Amino acid sequence: MKYIFVTGGVISSVGKGLTSASIGALLESRGYRVKLQKFDPYLNVDPGNMNPLQHGEVYVLKDGGETDLDLGHYERFTNTNLTRKNSLTSGQVYTTVLEKERKGAYAGVTVQVIPHVTDEIKARIKENSNDCDVLISEIGGTTGDIEGLPYLEAIREFALEQPFGSVIFIHVTLVPYISAMRELKTKPTQHSVAKLREIGITPNIIICRCEHPLNKELRKKISLFCNVPYEAVIEEKDVDHSIYELPLVLQRENLDPLICKLLQLEQRTSDMTKWQNVVRSIIAPSSSIRIGLVGKNVGINDAHKSLQEALFHACIANDTRLEVVKIDPEELETSGTKALQNIDAILAPGVSGIHEVEGKILAAQYARENQIPFLGICLGMQAVVIEYARNVLGLKSAHSVEFNPSTEYPVIIPLETALSADAQPSSHKQHRQTMHLGAHACKIKSGTKAYSIYAQDQISERHRNSYVFNGKYLDLFEKEGNLIVSGRSTDDSLVELVELKNHPFFMACQFQPEFQSKPHSPNPLFKEFVAAALAAKRS
Repeated sequence: MKYIFVTGGVISSVGKGLTSASIGALLESRGYRVKLQKFDPYLNVDPGNMNPLQHGEVYVLKDGGETDLDLGHYERFTNTNLTRKNSLTSGQVYTTVLEKERKGAYAGVTVQVIPHVTDEIKARIKENSNDCDVLISEIGGTTGDIEGLPYLEAIREFALEQPFGSVIFIHVTLVPYISAMRELKTKPTQHSVAKLREIGITPNIIICRCEHPLNKELRKKISLFCNVPYEAVIEEKDVDHSIYELPLVLQRENLDPLICKLLQLEQRTSDMTKWQNVVRSIIAPSSSIRIGLVGKNVGINDAHKSLQEALFHACIANDTRLEVVKIDPEELETSGTKALQNIDAILAPGVSGIHEVEGKILAAQYARENQIPFLGICLGMQAVVIEYARNVLGLKSAHSVEFNPSTEYPVIIPLETALSADAQPSSHKQHRQTMHLGAHACKIKSGTKAYSIYAQDQISERHRNSYVFNGKYLDLFEKEGNLIVSGRSTDDSLVELVELKNHPFFMACQFQPEFQSKPHSPNPLFKEFVAAALAAKRS
């Protein structure tokens, strides 16, 4: 078993997650099985309730784990199937340690950071060491931050306990460019590595994030002052087109053969064909489309990271360049639908909020009435249902119980209510809110657009929602005939997917398909949505 620990220095957001994912892709290209995990030093037990404006999106795993967005990078770049065990926060560590202490597991000894907290971290590393050849562990935060010290101490201890040639440390650091002097500066990297060595960790490889190429003199300087071989100073220059170039950038720097050498792995032949094909498609697409993204936080890229990446993957598959038009839902309420003009398709994503729903409803109405390709996800689907109930079925006050607990026509109700025997709506303030999390099966109705897209009668997609379609209104919707329920849960209790019959492409899903999309294997729903946008543009 081999282990790679990835640390970061100088600044936060230096790119450890993407670098770790790219290392995984490089090793997979050589036939090695990889697994990745993230250690986050914050005290939250999980990111499920964290503000996406501060922390980015909550990424949902197959088993329902709510994790850091870096795990999305891991899954998009590699074939690894991650679980909630692949994400560890300080909150989880300290909670476990304190629970053990209260149960007497430590036999009355003084509980301390060393060894009890560090032992808990090491236990998680060992727990995730099965079913892979190489385990890549990213240490969140920046070297020197007090919050991350227990993790650094734990991996130092862990390395000592392993056989020689089983563990390497990779340090990702920033080499800033001072424009006034027109030169790159290595001193921040030197200080970062010095701090790491004070802790007892000497990196085997230093990956240098930079705006401009590292010349030989700079590489020699970093090598000398940071105590690493010259060939172990790796340039990670900012990519020109897409993050999906990064594995190829690091391959050109001979990172993967160096890792194999240090870990005493067989130097197998590398096959990066799929990555080369992806990059070629990105660089020179034959067309372009404009997709309107209707959401309150769409201006913050990380708040909808997986969604935007899934759109990008679909554009790669359709040989087209993507232009995202970010539309504030409140602007649609105050200024009308002018912002929706001159775009090729509309996407209404999830993320619940009273300030989002009416704007999303207007976007759905505009797309329905003007034959614009439309895809609604999670809250986007709920907006479709509300809009159709109000403007087609005549239920003018129809709404979601989440936003109007006393609505006369509760077409959207809490999940737990929908699953109960009486299915009577309750206020979200009154009921114990449950979450529909992780991967769940969905039956696809034959003869529908959904069936033509997925080409199978059952799929599995990931969810993160507390509100769903109220089944009591299903007969009324189906009687009208244009809005078709094309996907349901396997027990028929939940509506998962709807579409319009008399429309080029109008679909909405309760699940979140963006969590199962990769650059070389886009989610089918996104792929066909982009294809519909292209068709609409050309017609």
